[in-house]
Amino acid sequence: MSDTLVPLKRLAHLNPETLGEDTEPGRAFRYIDIATTGRGKLVAEPLPMTFETAPSRARRVLRTGDTILSTVRTYLRAVWTLQDRDDDLVASTGFVCLRPLPGVDPRFLGWLAQSDAVVEAVVARSVGVSYPAVNPSDVGLIKAPCPSRAVQRAIADYLDRETARIDTLIGAKRRMVHLLEERWQVVMHAAAAGHLSSPTTRRATTIPWLSSVPEHWSEGLLKLVARLGSGHTPSRGRPEWWLEATIPWVTTGEVAQMRSDAIEYITDTRERISDLGLANSAATLHPAGTVVLCRTASAGYSAIMGCDMATSQDFATWTCGPLIRPRFLLICLRAMRQDLLGRLAMGSTHQTIYMPDIESIKVPLPPVDEQDAIVANAQARRVALDTTSTRLRGQIALLVERRHALITAAVTGQLDLGGAA
Repeated sequence: MSDTLVPLKRLAHLNPETLGEDTEPGRAFRYIDIATTGRGKLVAEPLPMTFETAPSRARRVLRTGDTILSTVRTYLRAVWTLQDRDDDLVASTGFVCLRPLPGVDPRFLGWLAQSDAVVEAVVARSVGVSYPAVNPSDVGLIKAPCPSRAVQRAIADYLDRETARIDTLIGAKRRMVHLLEERWQVVMHAAAAGHLSSPTTRRATTIPWLSSVPEHWSEGLLKLVARLGSGHTPSRGRPEWWLEATIPWVTTGEVAQMRSDAIEYITDTRERISDLGLANSAATLHPAGTVVLCRTASAGYSAIMGCDMATSQDFATWTCGPLIRPRFLLICLRAMRQDLLGRLAMGSTHQTIYMPDIESIKVPLPPVDEQDAIVANAQARRVALDTTSTRLRGQIALLVERRHALITAAVTGQLDLGGAA
């Protein structure tokens, strides 16, 4: 390949079409913003809009063969090339639109925009602190290789083929990770139902999310074996209640820690409240070992407090009595998650489990020494699943890295594709 480097504006028109004030009233289109686009693909469907209802940043008119590249540093992997006839798309001004000039293969231009060489050049030209971005005109100054049209096609064909193979392998491994996560859900349900214990006679149960339990197990309302509580948010209008804040305060921000069921204990929180805020609100300091369940927004996720903590009103809490262990209760809450959401949660967009329904939750109650054995058995299985999952995630990361490196090597001439051309 030729070592010639030329500015991108020699390969493509930059933002050749934009919507202006002279746009016909009622013009309909589908809108692409940063959240719609991933590296080389759409990750969400464009939103149908009209010129009157669209945000002011909806300006870049797109055509078949155009490549859009994010100008915002935080979203530099938002790159996509239009492959099909799709002339009703408009992109945000957060993108620069590259329309290939005659003699430039659109697919080559798309791969070039995904390469680390272009991304690093955009980073180098980005300005700003809170929202660092590159000026679209500066994108046109980025130097890029300009091989012959035949070599461009050869590179595009090669990357179409090889990245498809890598993507297929990545997809297969991600499905395996998902199956391992599903397997953990099965293990937790089996643990809560007593299937991980020694074989024993079973009986029907009145617990809605279980069909049977070992005959010697008890069962009952959770609120009768663990002290039910909740939390509160001290007034934001009283800044002195938030000064010298040292008390960990569990909010929906902690759901990110709980979402994968990978951890049992929360040991830190994003926010803290002060002793004064605690004393002047309905918030309660719960002891370490208290089990929490998010009941609003991201409802159904649970964990155990690793130290004394307070919570917002978005959580139900249980401080366990002598008949139930926190770790066994956590397994039960995670095993019943789908039942909680399907049977008790209200609302379509933001589901909420109301406190009267929280009070109705029933749980199995094996002897406490058996609870400890069940938890140990389940966690041993979790370790095995996590080991396999970690290996798969490592392989996925290497494949993604390989994909990025392959794109950069191909478009910058580090691979000899002359024979293919």
